[in-house]
Amino acid sequence: MKAALKLLAVGLAALASIGAAAPVQNWNVVVARTAWPSHVFGNPAAPVKLVEYVSYTCPHCAEFQIESEAPLRLNYIRSGKLSLEVRPMLRDAVDGTVALLAYCGPKDKFAINHSMFLRSQSKWITPMVTANAAQRARWSTGTRLQRARAIATDFHFYEIMATRGYTRTMVDQCLADEALAERMAKASDAAVEAGVDHTPSFAINGQLLVGTSDWSLLQPQIAARM
Repeated sequence: MKAALKLLAVGLAALASIGAAAPVQNWNVVVARTAWPSHVFGNPAAPVKLVEYVSYTCPHCAEFQIESEAPLRLNYIRSGKLSLEVRPMLRDAVDGTVALLAYCGPKDKFAINHSMFLRSQSKWITPMVTANAAQRARWSTGTRLQRARAIATDFHFYEIMATRGYTRTMVDQCLADEALAERMAKASDAAVEAGVDHTPSFAINGQLLVGTSDWSLLQPQIAARM
């Protein structure tokens, strides 16, 4: 009897070790940066590749983030069947400033930076309406870095980034990334030339989805391809 129990224990241990050796991959934690520049979430070999063109000053983009983030991650990205590539689409200087801040730091910080700016957009975007003439002039005069710092000050981006552990020096370093700012601007121009005329816009497996601008329209098209 003791021998049989010992053999059973050994067998169970072996099964446990087999299960431990082959854990289920959670693709939600996988993120990569691309030369576009963009971030790709999920399985790079996913059969369904979704691209989102996003503007941080676009209210529809904020609505889409709030509605889609959980179902996209839980129902599609986590399984490895779909990857999501987020491409910034710059509409103005404020957009460009936020995009640099969302991109700030290691690639693993992007998901929360990106979500934070979109989900809190209704709070930080107020100066777009309330700013005086002198403030607006600072956003459009001087060097690109001077304009970005003025925007970061007037929109309280330094304080917002501080909640994510970024010092003022770290924020200024990210705002000073001229190469990334230029790549984002050129990529936005390329997207317009490719037919992207509003945000958010989407493409699945390289095909731009005409007339699709919210989660209720996008979700059935994703499901049909799964």
